[in-house]
This record gives sequence, structure tokens and C-alpha cells, in this order.
Amino acid sequence: MPKYVPEPFKIKMVEPIRLISPEKREAAIKKANYNLFAMKAEDIFIDFMTDSGTSAMSNHQWSAMMMGDESYAGARSWFRLKEVVDEIFGFKHFVPTHQGRAAENILTNLLVQPGEYIPSNMHFDTTEGNIRARGGRPKNLVRKEAYNPSERVDFKGNMDIEKLCSFIENTGVENIPFGMLTITNNAGGGQPVSMQNIKAVSELYHEFGLPFFIDACRFAENAYFIKLREPGYADKSPLEISQEMFSYADGATMSAKKDGIVNIGGFLAMNDDTLFQNVRNELIIREGFYTYGGLAGRDLEAMAVGFKEALEVSYLDYRLAQTAYLGERLIEKGIPIIEPPGAHAIYIDAKSFLPHIPQAELPGQSLSIAMYKQGGIRAVELGTVAFGYTDPDSGEEIFPELDMVRMAIPRRVYTQSHMDYVVDVLTEIAENPQALKGYKITYQPPLMRHFTAHFEPL
Repeated sequence: MPKYVPEPFKIKMVEPIRLISPEKREAAIKKANYNLFAMKAEDIFIDFMTDSGTSAMSNHQWSAMMMGDESYAGARSWFRLKEVVDEIFGFKHFVPTHQGRAAENILTNLLVQPGEYIPSNMHFDTTEGNIRARGGRPKNLVRKEAYNPSERVDFKGNMDIEKLCSFIENTGVENIPFGMLTITNNAGGGQPVSMQNIKAVSELYHEFGLPFFIDACRFAENAYFIKLREPGYADKSPLEISQEMFSYADGATMSAKKDGIVNIGGFLAMNDDTLFQNVRNELIIREGFYTYGGLAGRDLEAMAVGFKEALEVSYLDYRLAQTAYLGERLIEKGIPIIEPPGAHAIYIDAKSFLPHIPQAELPGQSLSIAMYKQGGIRAVELGTVAFGYTDPDSGEEIFPELDMVRMAIPRRVYTQSHMDYVVDVLTEIAENPQALKGYKITYQPPLMRHFTAHFEPL
């Protein structure tokens, strides 16, 4: 059995959770139109919907919040956060935002025109949604191994450099306002990106004169994977590795609700002076003054502490090991997942788990609903519902290559017994997967449909 690394903290406060009866779970999911986003949190036993904003803050973060300066402009808390962001990320300018999608919103609103393309290894849902909302077209160019869930590759989140070069040449630089790279690669299983690949992506973007932005929400986890797996980095600290990663980029979008270990917050960073002036103006319209960006001073303080804590080796060792424990136990039970396990989540391969359900009948949605019915576990479908779309040229329904159910593990929240419980529930479902049936969509919005769509069982 895989080893479980002891938590590098002790628990000072607890929040009760409850497992309601199977009959009540059946009624609750039906009332929510079979969409787990629409459910009451109090009806969830283990909540793996997201690791974004759901983590437990430390005593140092809570005490820092008491020092929050709530001045409208130029607060002490802004300068405290700026000092930390400058040290870790090293960009010339940054503005705080209330979360990562707000940074994406501002960036795409300023730079993306209808019909333009944004390449990345894999865009996640909010990034993709913000690009499409401007009439842009996100393009995923991750290495081919990312689409083989059972294949073990150290840096499965890497961009395919040859594909990227060919894409830029065929699309035309004039049709690409900037390029991106997501670390770790969330849509592809939380898989890391190597320093060698980050550098190669940077060199290629800059060769074509394209600005390079990193989606940095899980930067610390990516840095630790580099420390563990990439030659030449074993003796470097996660901070030093992070600093090198961002030295190759021109800017970053950041949801601090992940590797800032806070409940709310983010930022948009850049080196370009003109872009910064435009971003500040846009921020003031949408989020607030540029030294608070839609956040309270106490939130800025918590972010400043959280960014530093996320780079501690003891924390990162535990973080990766807890996820690996859950993943390896599921593999032992024959549950198909994206291998090797990433840092923030385990991704179940719904197409392999439920081969009798075609993608058009939403196998990931079926499995996520079954997990709730069976054990009160809330996960999220990241497959046909989340990433399927209608091609704007042909009108054809495009299915994603991966159809996954993501179990995102909140930081410093759940223990080994919770992980073992999840394994037991999925093992019970796996005993008779043929019992699960497909679903159909009865309502969907034009963008990011998985958040509010309605479903019915077939």
C-alpha cells in the first residue's frame, strides 16, 4: 500500500460534516437538476469539487488578516503583498484581482479580438470561457502523451514545441495576440511542466514576437515537481525554481485561491508599461482601485503569507504525497485515472470506467452523480460537459479527447481516513459499472455550461 505522509500541521479547529441518507441524497441531486454545482454544501460529505478557495488557512494567515489596512488607496497591506509578489514572480507590474478569472477577463478584454487564437498547453475552463467570450479561439497544444491517461511521463503537461511552431506559422502572428502556458496543467490532470519546456516555449513565443503569459495558479506545485524530477534542480529551493520559471515570461494570471492558499484573491502581472496602464484603467472600472483590486486589505495580507507558505518544502512534500496516496490506492483497486497522479487532484478516466456510455451521453457526468449517490462525494466533470463545444465554422459538436471526473483536494482540509473512504466508495461503484446510465442536457448557457446546465438521466 502507498505511504501516507503525516500532515505537517496539527488541527486547532474543526467543522462538522454529515453524510445524509441515500434517500435524501437521491432527492437532493434530483432537485439540483443533476448538477452538483447547484447542490447545498451542507448535503455534501466529502467535497472534492475544487481546490480553489476551499483550503484551510494557517494561524499565521489568520493573524495577518488582523493587520489588514482597509485604506482605499495605498494601504500597507498592498505594499506587503507587493514585496512578496515581487520576490517570487519578479514582474515589473501587477494588480490584485478578486480571483484568477477576473485577471483573465481583463487580459482578454484588452488583447483578444474576434477570430484571434490563443495557444497554450491546455486552457482551463475559465480561461477558455473568457477567450470565447471575446470571440477568440483557444488552442490546446499539449504533448500527445497527455491524451493517454495510463501512460506515465514525468512532465505530461509539457507543450508540444513542434506543434506550437507549426501552429504559429500556419495561423499567422497577426492572428495571435499572445501565448499562454498553464502550470500545472489542470485540464490535463494537474500534470507538471518542465523548466526545459517553459524555456523552450518562451524562446519560441519571443522568436515570433508574441508576449508570453503563464497561468500560474499552481506554480508552487509545479516548482516542486521540477525539484523532484528534473536534472539540475534537486538542490534548488521551490522559491528559486519559481523565480526562474517566471523569468522566462512576460506576465501571468494568478488565482491565489490555489497556491496562495486563500479563500479569495488573485492578480494579473506584466512587464509591458503600456499594457499596465491599460490594465489599471480596466481594473478600476471592473474591480476597484489598483492597490486593492476588489479585495479587502485583510485578503491582501492573507495572500502575502499564503504565497510564502505554499513554497515550504514540508508543505509541498505532504501536498504531493497525499494526492499520490489517493491515486495509487485507486490504481490498486483497478480504478482508471490519469497517471502519474498530479498534485492538486486525481482525475478518473470516465471513458475507461464506463465504456458502455458514449461521450454524447456524458459518462463523466454519470460517474460524478454516482459518486454523490453512493457516498456523498462531490467531484466535477471535466469532459464533454465542461470542454465540449460547437465549432463556430462548421457548427459541428466537438468532443474533448479526455472525459474525466476530477477530485480536487482542498489544501490542509482532509485526512487519510477521508482518502480511504473515497477509495471504498469508488471500489463499490466499480463492482457494477454497467448499472450506471447516461445523461442528457436539458438546459445550457452559451459559455461554461457545466456551472449551470440542467441534466436528466437517460
